[in-house]
Amino acid sequence: MSNIKLIIEERAANIGKFMVGRLLPFRQKRMVGPFIYIDHMGPVKLSERENFDVLPHPHIGLSTLTFLFEGSIMHRDTLGNEVEIKPGAVNWMTAGKGIVHSERTPEYLRHSQLYMHGLQIWVALPKDLELMEPQFSHIEEKEIPSWTEGDLQFKLVAGEAFGRKSPVPVFSKLFMLEIKSKTRQTVNIGDELYGESGLYILHGAIESDGNVYDPKQLLVAKDSTLCEFTIQENSTIYIFGGEPFPEERFIDWNFVSSSKERIEEAKQKWISQSFDKIEGDEIEYIPYPTFNRK
Repeated sequence: MSNIKLIIEERAANIGKFMVGRLLPFRQKRMVGPFIYIDHMGPVKLSERENFDVLPHPHIGLSTLTFLFEGSIMHRDTLGNEVEIKPGAVNWMTAGKGIVHSERTPEYLRHSQLYMHGLQIWVALPKDLELMEPQFSHIEEKEIPSWTEGDLQFKLVAGEAFGRKSPVPVFSKLFMLEIKSKTRQTVNIGDELYGESGLYILHGAIESDGNVYDPKQLLVAKDSTLCEFTIQENSTIYIFGGEPFPEERFIDWNFVSSSKERIEEAKQKWISQSFDKIEGDEIEYIPYPTFNRK
């Protein structure tokens, strides 16, 4: 991007059995548009004796977006959904006033070698929707808008851009774009974007103002309407952002809200185990951490 304001390097974070690369939140930039949390998960190879098991845990005030490049996750939640997430699909869960979910290796893969790689994203809800009823949507890869312009391949994972709209049911003005290129070329898409924007390099590299930026970096733009850069050959990038909220958002463990009091209520509710339970997955759960390091 020709107007890079901030460069955020992936930072190692422990989510239990696995390490991830954390991009947001960052001390100098807590959110990009409504996006408040982004983890790059993997790539990691799991042996026949290892499984991806994130035990039941709660959320409030946000929507989660799970987007896999490799692997498979079985999602279960307190709305009764049980859905396998495969590469290219979008799992979109809106917590609203409260939901509990788990993410595990599907039963039929639990004794197989498995690669896990993807993005785990949280999108904060507008203030007037923070207490909405929880919802869940699963969008298959074939339903997500994709198109080609010259040598560039585009995919609109969520939101609105380029006169297109993703079927992911978002609740604020935002976008999440995938761009792939096999050749080196200039990309100028600022007129299609709005609000704030960040660019994440998954594979390859981009060039801007004589500098080369490599994978595991999140580049935050000063102005999304000046989004111009050179993408190198065999590169895959993600651009996300949108209109920021006027109010501050607070984050504590898995809870997001414009109200610290609401977060404290959710915390005490989880400690007392007063949230709904996931049918068939109610024995184990992740306790509220004694020391919150997020």
